[in-house]
Amino acid sequence: MVALVLSVPLFASIDVVSAAAAIALQLLCVPLTGLGLGTVLRRLAPIALFAPVAGLSMLLYAAPGGHVYAAFWHATISDDSIALAVAVTLRVIALALPTILLFGRTDPTELADALAQVAKLPSRFVLGVLAGTRTLGLFVDDWRTMALARRARGLGDSGALRRFFSMAFVLLVFAVRRGTKLATAMEARGFGSGIPRTWARPSRLHPRDAVAVLGALAVIALALAAAVAAGTFRFVWS
Repeated sequence: MVALVLSVPLFASIDVVSAAAAIALQLLCVPLTGLGLGTVLRRLAPIALFAPVAGLSMLLYAAPGGHVYAAFWHATISDDSIALAVAVTLRVIALALPTILLFGRTDPTELADALAQVAKLPSRFVLGVLAGTRTLGLFVDDWRTMALARRARGLGDSGALRRFFSMAFVLLVFAVRRGTKLATAMEARGFGSGIPRTWARPSRLHPRDAVAVLGALAVIALALAAAVAAGTFRFVWS
């Protein structure tokens, strides 16, 4: 719920101020999550690295406005397209940051309990998500093992790009095989049946959950209010 509150309202506006304000306010909440700022920044780094890809289409193909800096084929780079590109890039980061903050220390089993008992999602879906989450850590171990094996055979000292795609393909094969075996094992144990399930640990809402939702509402309200006050609020369909 908190992740939705922090993310969905950002779709109402495409502007630099609301996205930047949301990122700043969310980073101020890092001490409340129990995560270190360095840990958050490291986990955010891959998203920040690829976020400009989302803004590239806006940079080239958004409706031109203001001073036009370059035009070629169907692409036009202008003041408006640059502003939109920066806004979209920041919004991608602002949308990803709540997920990192909220799920960085969340136990997958407790999350599955909450999804099934509080959110009332189908147990088959919840257990599938839980099984997939539990296997994510194995990918890191597989990648490290493959890297060490290739280096031991003298294959890891050159061709970094080719090595990356080769190892990524092998990891994909591992993931498909492991997923197939896991699905078969879960079906054999009755996880796919339509019989209503019971849960070993009850999951209930607490007053602190309401406080967290109110805090998320305050953060997103301040971010949007900052955009309105700065005069940069731009409704997504305008």
